Amino acid sequence: MVPMTTDVSPNPQMEQEQAKLRNQDRQKKLVADTERLVALANELKSQVDKSNKDTLSLDVVRKADEIEKLARSVKEKMKGS
Repeated sequence: MVPMTTDVSPNPQMEQEQAKLRNQDRQKKLVADTERLVALANELKSQVDKSNKDTLSLDVVRKADEIEKLARSVKEKMKGS
């Protein structure tokens, strides 16, 4: 006995709509991430301005690491578009 197969061809309009929605979602995430990146950079600048040549706060180093990770994430998301 031969199994019945159904011809399910992908709907090009549906695929385009899904791709459009994915791009919109990625754009929203990029905007949110870049806004967070700007906020972190401003916080880092403020902390560095408060420090002097003899003091480097561990928070400053952590903030710089967080900025670096977020910047890499934004860069990867942008490459994906």
